[in-house]
Amino acid sequence: MLLVDTHLHLDAAAFSGRREQDWLEAVSGGVRHAVVPAVAAANFEAVLAMRVQFGVDVAFGLHPLFLAQHVPEHLALLAHYLATQRPVAVGECGLDFFVPGLDRAQQEELLLAQLKLARHFDLPVILHIRRSQDRVLKCLRQVRVRGGIAHAFNGSEQQAQAFIDLGFCLGFGGAMTYPGSQRIRRLAASLPLSAIVLETDAPDMVPVWAPEVANVPLNLLRFAEELALLRQLPLAEVAQATTLNARRVLPGLHVDES
Repeated sequence: MLLVDTHLHLDAAAFSGRREQDWLEAVSGGVRHAVVPAVAAANFEAVLAMRVQFGVDVAFGLHPLFLAQHVPEHLALLAHYLATQRPVAVGECGLDFFVPGLDRAQQEELLLAQLKLARHFDLPVILHIRRSQDRVLKCLRQVRVRGGIAHAFNGSEQQAQAFIDLGFCLGFGGAMTYPGSQRIRRLAASLPLSAIVLETDAPDMVPVWAPEVANVPLNLLRFAEELALLRQLPLAEVAQATTLNARRVLPGLHVDES
């Protein structure tokens, strides 16, 4: 079995002292590859270090939650990394209308600038869309890109279809494991399997069975099992389909199948 974690913050401080152990446990559980997205200029090099040490793929972006850290020069730096460091996507970027105090106009300006870079370099994007699906969709229609992943999808069926129509897959992970997340579970069960990729967002987005500790990449196996249960499909079929989806939507992935 081969699983791909399409969203893993392996460089996060929460993994300090146990990073190699957590990754090796995930690999032994079938998680054979991952994408580590940057969130600010300050962690571009840390993300690259994950590729060197663990063979994961990387993405570079400026996350809306770190809006106060981003300065105009960081867009030029982002363009440099996109041009020279072979990322599989631009991201994590997007809009966050959940956290108070984040200027929406500034967020949108930053997202549009990154979408233009994605279009220039012909790269997919990994999108943060919390409470902002419709506005992100508007930006995507304004600046067309080659698709990507709508990370941690929790919108409506209509919004899901709009992302799919624009060439995106939808990321499902820890939130899908909570019985109370009825809409997310319903979408995971009913959307076309060809539109779904798996992700942990580790160390964030903890699953229902371990809400008090950091999420780990090995949990991707149990997320795959949950998706298989929701869809009443064999685990092997879900693993194969979601891996194929990840490779299709992120064509630069370097998945070792040996």
